[in-house]
Amino acid sequence: MLKDYLPVLIQALVALGFAVGTLVVSVLLGRSARRNAMKDSAYECGMIPQGEAQPRFSVKFYLVAMLFILFDVEVVFMYPWALNYRDSLREHGPMIFWSMFSFIGIVTVGYVYALKKGVLEWKN
Repeated sequence: MLKDYLPVLIQALVALGFAVGTLVVSVLLGRSARRNAMKDSAYECGMIPQGEAQPRFSVKFYLVAMLFILFDVEVVFMYPWALNYRDSLREHGPMIFWSMFSFIGIVTVGYVYALKKGVLEWKN
């Protein structure tokens, strides 16, 4: 049984050896320069960096992104279901329709909840 895992062990050792070897060669061959404040500062097109690194995004941006993911996943589930609906209907009967209907119902409840909370209103 140990013989079956030998290729996996060899691959892990080769990967580990490559990672360690690359780091060692980088340290040995890399030029070590003297550090100073100018070299350690962030380079932004030759300009002195001022202010925050990134602007702050509104929480609504993230909520809309999560809603997009929710409905994207819904389409990922619905597309194969729609393609195989007739074949599945013969095998499983009307249960296949009601299972998708319940899935859409749950997602619709989430969408209505988001609308009631005002997630999609950008005027605020």
